[in-house]
Amino acid sequence: MPVQYGHIDGEPPRPVFLRTEYYRAGTIFPSRRQSWAELNYALEGVSEITIEGVPFLSPPHYAIWIPPGFRHEALNRHDIRYVTAYIEATLCADLPDEPCTLALSPLLKAIFADFDARGVRHPQTDADLRLAMVIVDQVRSAPRVLHYLPSTDDPLLAPVLQALQDDPGDKRSAAEWARFAGTTERTLARRAQDLLGMPLNDWRQRLKLVTALSLLEEGHSVQSVSHRLGYGNASAFIAMFRRLTRASPSQMRSSQKKGPSE
Repeated sequence: MPVQYGHIDGEPPRPVFLRTEYYRAGTIFPSRRQSWAELNYALEGVSEITIEGVPFLSPPHYAIWIPPGFRHEALNRHDIRYVTAYIEATLCADLPDEPCTLALSPLLKAIFADFDARGVRHPQTDADLRLAMVIVDQVRSAPRVLHYLPSTDDPLLAPVLQALQDDPGDKRSAAEWARFAGTTERTLARRAQDLLGMPLNDWRQRLKLVTALSLLEEGHSVQSVSHRLGYGNASAFIAMFRRLTRASPSQMRSSQKKGPSE
């Protein structure tokens, strides 16, 4: 069955508007500022949105939250399947007041899937309106970080992150990184959790994904990318890539080559 690609514009929420769409590689979402909030996440692929000049990256399992009034624009470099929820400003009083990345709960994803399966975009029945309010509650309680790949100027942690950014394939263990930082493994782990909002190993996986996307876009082979990122074989790299994006590196590259006009 042919893929039906969605239109870039949605509809104002009453009080919530939801949609799940496919978008071609190269689709441009022009700069705009809206009076309602947005929750955006990719079911397949990786979404990239620039909010007030700051880039945000969101693969599956993570969503980008845009409060009302923030100017944003987007370009998807690959084919993506994408979920968007618009939420009226009157419901946002105690929701995050700055753009951020949110971890998606299984409940939130299940509600979106249910609305999509039933073709519901504007919840109207009492039951659907209650589900829409659960979306708002889930946004309120979702774990959040400022960016998908956060940074810090902490004197212990920053040199470790910089060294990894210089060589994402560095295979040093957590104990070796602790010695590099002149601290204990436990202290380094606690510092990463407190300042990055995640374990250091999770940050390393995100860095590898971000690096892989850039290298694949530049035309590097899957084999060369996997080697640069420190994987012993391409299969291990592909497994990581699929786990974080729900697509293979070759699928990402293929969708990018097709472009928006095909």
